Amino acid sequence: MNKLSNSPAARWTALTIVSVTMMFGYFFTDVMSPLEPLLTAARGSEDGLGLGWTSSEYGWFSGAYGLMNVWLLLLFFGGIILDKFGIRFTGLTSTILMLGGAIIKWWAVSTDFGDATIWVPFGGDVQSQVAYAGLGFAIFGVGCEIAGITVSKVIVKWFTGHELALAMGLQVALARIGTALALAASLPLAKAMGGVSTSVGLGAACLCIGLISFIVYNVMDRKEDAASAAESSESEEGFKFSDLKILFMNPGFWCITFLCLMFYAGVFPFLKFATKLMVFKYGVDQELAGLIPAMLPFGTIFLTPFFGSIYDKYGKGATLMLVGSILLTVVHVTFALPVNNWVLAIAVMVVLGIAFGLVPSAMWPSVPKIIPMKLLGTAYALIFYIQNIGLSMVPMWIGSVNEANTDASGFIDYTESMTIFAGFGVFAIIISVMLMALDKRNGYGLQKPNVKNN
Repeated sequence: MNKLSNSPAARWTALTIVSVTMMFGYFFTDVMSPLEPLLTAARGSEDGLGLGWTSSEYGWFSGAYGLMNVWLLLLFFGGIILDKFGIRFTGLTSTILMLGGAIIKWWAVSTDFGDATIWVPFGGDVQSQVAYAGLGFAIFGVGCEIAGITVSKVIVKWFTGHELALAMGLQVALARIGTALALAASLPLAKAMGGVSTSVGLGAACLCIGLISFIVYNVMDRKEDAASAAESSESEEGFKFSDLKILFMNPGFWCITFLCLMFYAGVFPFLKFATKLMVFKYGVDQELAGLIPAMLPFGTIFLTPFFGSIYDKYGKGATLMLVGSILLTVVHVTFALPVNNWVLAIAVMVVLGIAFGLVPSAMWPSVPKIIPMKLLGTAYALIFYIQNIGLSMVPMWIGSVNEANTDASGFIDYTESMTIFAGFGVFAIIISVMLMALDKRNGYGLQKPNVKNN
């Protein structure tokens, strides 16, 4: 009985199904980001669409996504559940959590709670609508993050020995499309068709499709497992909690983890401040300033699969990560220099886009070369968990640095903050060099192609 994963049509179908689920997840994650003007408008204003949230309430709601994952360690435990109980159980549970959280969030923004308030952690007393919407977003966040690591393990399961990096790159590209659609369509849809609840309701409906998609995938996964069992006379040893020692004592895993932390700390927090950087340092018009950093996520739609394909065919994964880390450092050093030409800013953002395509395209497919399959869910969960801590702390740090470098007229000197970002790049370079050395010593195979020639 041949494994389904040996069939190109079957494995690409499996990838498409789970990638659609995650695309809808990313769409829902950002569906309310463009709606801040309506959320924070006075209640009943904006043709009756304003909800009357304060800016601090909106900030708490936005951060609610990661509250349960970070402070209750649910993402880490989700990885253990994935390794212990398998892809089908974990994937179905996580997609149900996504849909359940989305429905709570839709109900909250559709309901008038009047002036009632509720105390919430890290937010104090907030409007009841904000609290319930944040609760739904937090539950959704647990499901979405666990679904993300589940999909990563799905791709490794179906594409090991095949086009692993390309498959991961295409999944990332579809996720970016989901984000782009949310940012582009959410506000016009809300204004044209009845308000915030319309956009959130559309996102919840998409998650229904995502849940159905994963149920369809489960049928394929069951057939793949049956074929694998028939083909192999030896059953793979299952996950045991004592196996976590293998993970924690693996230096290659920690190099990948901290490379992820340093690299993404130099990208995503930077994007939160990049629009103002273009205005204050490079004199770009405020209406156009956001277009320059917007080049970055759109560029990854094409670059991540491209570099992933190179890794699949030719190898050199550790080299790709090192080159990307060097480019990240060069970018932030350039932004820190006293050169204020907007053309240079565009050129540097293009280079950052290349770096952002290089490192993820090689980093994520390298994890299964370092960590055994039975621990892969826990490994991805721990990497994402540490990454999420960094992504929550770095913006706070940079924000305080920028505030300290703001003069009486409101002008911000970005030299210090860009130097900090460059420091993240330097650490990423050091870690990449260490990873290359470990690869040579331990034979992880990071420099070898992913596609095995039969």
